[in-house]
Amino acid sequence: MKIHEKYILRCIELAKNGLGTAAPNPMVGCVITVDDQIIGEGFTSPYGGPHAEVNAIHAVSDKKQLKKATLYVSLEPCSHYGKTPPCADLIISHGIPRVVIGLRDPHDKVDGKGIEKLLAAGVEVTCPVLEMECREDHRRFLTFQEKGRPYVLLKWAESADGYIAPKSDIREKEPKPYWITNRYSRQMVHQWRTEEQAILVGTTTAMMDNPELTPRTWVGKAPLRVVIDRKLKIPGNYHIYDNKAKTLILTEEGPGPETTPGVEYSTLDFSENLPKQICNRLYDRQVQSVIVEGGAKTLKSFIEAGLWDEARIFKGPGSLGSGLKAPAIKGKELSREQIGNDLLRILRND
Repeated sequence: MKIHEKYILRCIELAKNGLGTAAPNPMVGCVITVDDQIIGEGFTSPYGGPHAEVNAIHAVSDKKQLKKATLYVSLEPCSHYGKTPPCADLIISHGIPRVVIGLRDPHDKVDGKGIEKLLAAGVEVTCPVLEMECREDHRRFLTFQEKGRPYVLLKWAESADGYIAPKSDIREKEPKPYWITNRYSRQMVHQWRTEEQAILVGTTTAMMDNPELTPRTWVGKAPLRVVIDRKLKIPGNYHIYDNKAKTLILTEEGPGPETTPGVEYSTLDFSENLPKQICNRLYDRQVQSVIVEGGAKTLKSFIEAGLWDEARIFKGPGSLGSGLKAPAIKGKELSREQIGNDLLRILRND
């Protein structure tokens, strides 16, 4: 393996520590070496905190070594003032002579300007390195920047015979989640919730399951709860109004006469392309990723609109015999994994 690739891979590995906390900043990893020895590492702090380059430079105990160091970073250093000063300026101020960049940043405030600033200061810049691997790592950020919408993940669980829920009369006896998968799979879903910025469900799922949509069995930040409720039918005592996480209600009615703390309303035109409108609303809120967890109608609408990037599908071992059929979807299968007696398939929209 080439030396540059070795350390960019390490940057990608470090960057994953920022998943779920760095957004809307990209999760970036940074490694600083001297004579093929790592002297500092860092990744993007939670939003508003230092970037990866800053954390890596601060981790170097003997700052004099920086004048002969090579700095590796998975995404182009920023060149503008935002929540923090430009990373390119910090690199230059420490006299770091070489910078190796995995991927150019497409953000309009960066987009090559960081590289230009480094070159103008006499820094030797190598870019790109492992571009495709870095694009994969930054896929949420890049989808947001390049497509003007959040990265959309679809998630559902289906029975061995292809149903995602039993017949409605069975479920109506007691509104609660009907579990198809085991507790390990369900805990994995709670982990995923901490990694993304929003979670979306439709009216029927909210009414039938009364879900909390929070990461109760995993430590991490709760995502924005996004609930489609065209006619504002969901009772006010349901979990989505419990103030355990911020909630966005998508409706055609507008907010009711009384508002609930932590709950916002956004009006949509339900006669138009609903998935596209939802993506636009989330983009406006700087939401870079959303998990669509159901129900079948909502999932199907995103599939038919082609507005999905990744699908995570659990198949449980039991059969229901009848009920609500799982959505039909086609995509490139990335992986298959056994989670106890459940099968998890991950597809990418190719």
